[in-house]
Amino acid sequence: MKRPTLLAAALLAAVPLVMTPVAQAGDTGDVRFSTFNASLNRNAAGQLVADLSTPGNVQAANVAETIQRVRPDVLLVNEFDHAPEAVDLFRDNYLEVSHHGSQPIDYPYAYIAPSNTGVPSGHDLDNNGSIGGGNDAYGFGLFEGQYGMVVYSKFPIDTDAVRTFQTFRWADMPGAMLPDNPATPEPADWFSADELDDVRLSSKSHWDMPIDVDGTTIHFLVSHPTPPVFDGPEDRNGTRNHDEIRFWADYVSGADYIYDDSGVYGGLPATERFVIAGDQNSDPLDGDSVPGSAQLLLDHPRVNDAKTPSRPAAPGRPSCRERPTCPTSRTRASTRPTSTTGCAAVRATCAPTTCCPRAT
Repeated sequence: MKRPTLLAAALLAAVPLVMTPVAQAGDTGDVRFSTFNASLNRNAAGQLVADLSTPGNVQAANVAETIQRVRPDVLLVNEFDHAPEAVDLFRDNYLEVSHHGSQPIDYPYAYIAPSNTGVPSGHDLDNNGSIGGGNDAYGFGLFEGQYGMVVYSKFPIDTDAVRTFQTFRWADMPGAMLPDNPATPEPADWFSADELDDVRLSSKSHWDMPIDVDGTTIHFLVSHPTPPVFDGPEDRNGTRNHDEIRFWADYVSGADYIYDDSGVYGGLPATERFVIAGDQNSDPLDGDSVPGSAQLLLDHPRVNDAKTPSRPAAPGRPSCRERPTCPTSRTRASTRPTSTTGCAAVRATCAPTTCCPRAT
């Protein structure tokens, strides 16, 4: 293998990239961190590898061309099935090949790790009277690793210092928003006590990936919370989405209850720089997520909300600079950087034809 793909021990038109530049101290340039839900997931294990084994897949070519034209330095791809072989196939057959005149792009480093999607829990988590299938997995998936994620980087990834939180139990989060069975008088009782001993918080996983950017460590904090839909009045996916987002808010606050898959406790030290990235499946103004979920990051004191990128609005719509809010916004993915002073370099960008709420 010509470049290292870092594996944890133990993811048709391309959608827009969300990108955030982080300025380095003593450097006039920016480092671009991006997140991209590329929907490269497949319906069966091994299908993604088969599709990427040759350069003819139209969807993968569209995704690669988008990446080549935006040219991020560090990139999270959501919905890339957990298939380590696919990581290099996407680089070799798509990212390093020109598409419609775009310039090929090289990522010497990459990281992929297991996902909770499709991993059987052994419990009836949807309470339908039977055990098995995607709804009863630790994270919804038709096979293990479906809807996973992968990170590509131009800068070295400190694999020895990567922390993953795939097995962190939901019930171990203080004040967790556990779902309630509306048919019973007891609170937060959708899951039985035995189930709560096993149920994991992360629908895919949460990774803290230290990136060495010319001697400066930036923690790339990546995840993909579950969509807050596809459930019932108990809102088990909505409450889980909320707490998956809250996990990073607590982590960058240094919460000591958090433990990683190696059993090490503690959050991120206050002196560390970080970027939070991923398809959060939450909108601060609209949608089906628990109200206030996105604000856990948007309003966090260590997250800078002072700089709102904007782009021209669609014809007939006001631009982001013309009004402070956009009720029809359905911005989902986001990136969130910070500095050692507790301030971020920039807010998330918006999807085309939408605008972001302006910082106040």
